[in-house]
Amino acid sequence: MKRALICGISGQDGAYLANLLLAEGYEVIGTSRDAEMSPFNNLAYLGIRDQVSLRSMTLSDFRSVLQVLSEVDPVEVYNLAGQSSVGLSFQQPVETLESVALGALNLLEAIRFLGRPLRLYNASSGECFGETSKENPANETSPFRPRSPYGVAKATAFWETANYREAYGIFACSGILFNHESILRPRRFVTRKVAQAATNIAAGSKERLRVGETRVIRDWGYAPEYVRAMWLMLQQAEPEDFVIASGESHSLEEFIAACFTEVGLDWREHTDIDPALFRTSDILCSHANAARARERLGWQAKADMKTIVASIMRDEQSPRLVTENVK
Repeated sequence: MKRALICGISGQDGAYLANLLLAEGYEVIGTSRDAEMSPFNNLAYLGIRDQVSLRSMTLSDFRSVLQVLSEVDPVEVYNLAGQSSVGLSFQQPVETLESVALGALNLLEAIRFLGRPLRLYNASSGECFGETSKENPANETSPFRPRSPYGVAKATAFWETANYREAYGIFACSGILFNHESILRPRRFVTRKVAQAATNIAAGSKERLRVGETRVIRDWGYAPEYVRAMWLMLQQAEPEDFVIASGESHSLEEFIAACFTEVGLDWREHTDIDPALFRTSDILCSHANAARARERLGWQAKADMKTIVASIMRDEQSPRLVTENVK
């Protein structure tokens, strides 16, 4: 039985990836900064909490990383840990860079030190590219021009991974994932914030949805589909980086309107644009080209934005609703 280690298993992607790997017959071990205290609500929501082994590990602590890697001895490692919010990275740039960039470096160096033939997946982000256009969507050869501390951290971890692959012969690759959503997103993410507000208002709440710039355009995909791309990347004969995206971009206004339409409401009657929520530097347009993943991995996004919204809104109204999670 293959053994996989998921760093950051308590997050959205970690939980869905664990579910996928279990279905593929893996033994799954997951890490969190404090496995004894973390509730692992996402794993419980998916009904797999008792099917995975859990370990405490802090990626910014090299000794912690080395110890867990040595003891677990996995054949595949998925690095999904670190501060994951673009918005929060403006408030916590140091923690973001340390948890993402230093964390990835510690993991790569521990793998090099141990000298074991394992395979590493590193979670990168479309935020690395900065502004992209519909006429020139980002692909694997597009330059990085990040506009947030989060994007800078992810770009750093990407190049660390590429360098260790080339310099030390480690099977290491990065998935450059664009936005991917689900009910397992923490509520600080705008997509979940919108879905919750629409659900509450439809149920009779007098609250109003407060959002920042609604003209921003993003490529939104469905998280359960995207974790399969992660797994497929480690099944290839040679390590290679891939852009993972749906290829379709929509404005935040369109996303909000779709959520409120699901509950029979007009979003404009319940939403306030708050300039205080605007970011000082943000990506207005984000477009992606995932042709390489389609051609070489056989992977292609299936769910469009309206399907994703319908799924999130349905789950938002479920009695199994998840609470906040900490990686």
